[in-house]
Amino acid sequence: MVLVAVVLVAVNLRVAVTSLGAVLDQARADLAMSTLATSTAATLPVACFGGIALVTPLLIRRVGAQAGLALALGLLLAGQLVRVGGEAALLAGTFVACAGIAVGNVLIPVIVKIEFPARAGEVTGAYSAAMSAGAAIGAAATVPIGDAAGGWRGGLAAWSVLAAAALAIWLPQLRRSRTPAGSRASMTAMMRSPVAWAVTLLFATQSVLAFVVMAWLPTIYIDAGFAPGEAGTLLAAALLVGVPVYFVVPVLAARLRRQGALGAGMTAVQIVGLAGLLLRPESVPWLWAVLIGIGGGVFPLTLALFSMRTRTATDTAALSAMAQSAGYLLAALGPFTVGVLRDVTGSWTTPVSVLMAICVVQAALSFSAGKPRLVGRPRTATSHDHDSLQAANQQSSGTPTS
Repeated sequence: MVLVAVVLVAVNLRVAVTSLGAVLDQARADLAMSTLATSTAATLPVACFGGIALVTPLLIRRVGAQAGLALALGLLLAGQLVRVGGEAALLAGTFVACAGIAVGNVLIPVIVKIEFPARAGEVTGAYSAAMSAGAAIGAAATVPIGDAAGGWRGGLAAWSVLAAAALAIWLPQLRRSRTPAGSRASMTAMMRSPVAWAVTLLFATQSVLAFVVMAWLPTIYIDAGFAPGEAGTLLAAALLVGVPVYFVVPVLAARLRRQGALGAGMTAVQIVGLAGLLLRPESVPWLWAVLIGIGGGVFPLTLALFSMRTRTATDTAALSAMAQSAGYLLAALGPFTVGVLRDVTGSWTTPVSVLMAICVVQAALSFSAGKPRLVGRPRTATSHDHDSLQAANQQSSGTPTS
């Protein structure tokens, strides 16, 4: 039941975001929203992900991971119910819902570290795939549900049922032992750790790439001559390919002693997709979308590294919060910067070239974050460090290390 709950929670962590994007134009027309209000609604999710993630370790210290996740689901449910009102309710509800998602983003890796120490790769793969599926489902199904339910409000409200189901399944887990309170020094220690910074910067680069793709990939295809419906379908293809990729990548990562080649390989695939999109978008558009989607597999790799690079659940929470805070705040700037570059240069050559340059940086960071090191220790390992690293690898993969 814990595994079922984790997977169901993971579906909720993206469906609430992409469902809003699917009907935002309808809500804007219905509520006569200003450009500022619409832009605020569109950027609230990623801004919340970054800002709220930073304070989540404080919540864990006060109530524990299990109760913290229940609170996150409660916020998500309340926000989804509130946002079906007017303009102010839409913005307030989106903020509350995304605050719950931000807490859940940080806590799920912690729960995996606590509950599944010997199956971290498999469970991370399962919930990563669920997140990817939730994103695609929210984007594709919200409008049809809304049409059947009387409008965009019905389309958004329908997903509150999914959040309520996740909360109902999770509540019995509160009877389990509470997570021990973490040390206040954990986040400070992370800030001084080269390993933590390598994982954080890797999460940041993949976040920038992911949000730019979600924001601008359809427009790039439209500018290349594709119809809006075709462009949207190509984005859905890039998202859907993430479902199997997101499941497999953490499993492979847990079986490898070094994960650098895995991250760099997926990044190279993404570079090929971006190059094809830039040079010949009309030739094999589905191939470019699929290759870009495969490159997004660096996301579940970083989620796996949260557990694989830490010894305790407290450290996992601190690393998860640090990486997601910095990563999502930087990601908020990505779509805006790419849009400005497109307007200034009048073409997609410079923006896509910048994305390819970010991919090169990401490949280098993959090798740094993929080294078999743990946070909180110097690079030169003692025999005790070697034993600790072996123990952590065994917990993450469930198999002995050589």
